[in-house]
Amino acid sequence: MIDTRFLPLIFGVAVLSAAVLQAEQLRWPSWRGAADAGSTAKGSYPAKLDEDHLVWQADLPGRGCSTPVVWDELIILTSAIEGEDAVLAFDWKGKKAWEATLGKMRKGKHRNGSSSNPSAVTDGAHVFAYFKSGNLGALDMKGKVLWKHNLQERYGRDTLYWDIGTSPVITREHVVMAVMNDRKGFMVAFDKGTGEEVWKVERTYETPVEGDHSYATPHVLEKDGRQVLVVWGAERVTTHEAATGKLISECAGFNPQKRNNWVVVSSSVVVGDMVVVPYGRGKCLAGVKLGGKGDVTKTHRVWERLDNKGCFVPTPAVHDGKVYILGDRGAVHCLDPETGETVWEAKLPRGAQSYYSSPTIADGKIYAGREDGKLMVAELNEGLKVLFERDFGKRIVASPVPVGDRILLRNDSHLMCFGNK
Repeated sequence: MIDTRFLPLIFGVAVLSAAVLQAEQLRWPSWRGAADAGSTAKGSYPAKLDEDHLVWQADLPGRGCSTPVVWDELIILTSAIEGEDAVLAFDWKGKKAWEATLGKMRKGKHRNGSSSNPSAVTDGAHVFAYFKSGNLGALDMKGKVLWKHNLQERYGRDTLYWDIGTSPVITREHVVMAVMNDRKGFMVAFDKGTGEEVWKVERTYETPVEGDHSYATPHVLEKDGRQVLVVWGAERVTTHEAATGKLISECAGFNPQKRNNWVVVSSSVVVGDMVVVPYGRGKCLAGVKLGGKGDVTKTHRVWERLDNKGCFVPTPAVHDGKVYILGDRGAVHCLDPETGETVWEAKLPRGAQSYYSSPTIADGKIYAGREDGKLMVAELNEGLKVLFERDFGKRIVASPVPVGDRILLRNDSHLMCFGNK
């Protein structure tokens, strides 16, 4: 609950911010932002996410681990509502604008999982959301359901050991889902407006146990007027024509010792023409250069690190041309993506539990949440200076979202908005 001592301040800031925010273009359209970077170069953001900086908070109807996405006046996230998969939208005063359900939910089984792990994605005309149940739905910006499919009823039940984490991605014409689990991986594209299946391609590889399971989200890149999908999972980085799904290139060699259970959780990041790939359950990192055709394993795998300085669950962030790796236990490594070399390394406070939330960078600061509900804010300056630590009392798995001088933070029970006075 909001401390009543701060109500006049909070409501005053909310009214002011709504007017200011309406005049700006506010976009965080997918779980890692517009460029899949997990960062923003614009804005002034609070170093302290405390009661003095709380603009508003809203109760959530059920547990969900998805990161909020933003398109102008709407903040959109997924959750469960009375046993149903649901999409909710809030305005910049913290008031719920609409909600819509898409079918029966399937309960999460990991302690840090939920029925609503994947984040929604929007192009400003549509909202697309995917759930552990297999429900994939398209809505308009007023919450009207345009179409929905259950991918597991169509193509087979998922066999992931844990809860689905892959979010949908959108191209100019399509919404695309990557499904990677036991020897029946595939990608499928649907027309954004009608929901008609446009293409489906197999992405199936033989791997050791669990090696073909992936919770990562693909990238959509544009080069020379055409869009390309970059997909990480099943021990391969592959690129595909976005219009058809046709395979362009494939880079393998991410499990040379053929170990079991080298599952992919963290997504890759793209910096320029380099794909930085976390693998080996946090033990390894590799740099793969984009381009080429066919098997590019020997020609485009530029560097690799096998020194236990990677990340298993949190996806890296990209800021000012560098890659920031957050290890599950709080180690932070700033890397040069061209060479894989360490620029600097430091540590965030360590606790009994791990960092599950992916780090976000804004206004020279890194924001990172731990699964025990602790949130850390640290200044980036050739290292880390911890500025703030707070126990929110509820699990934090979603990533902080910086947009319009506000930080949005979701935990198990609330959506919160913080800003400078």
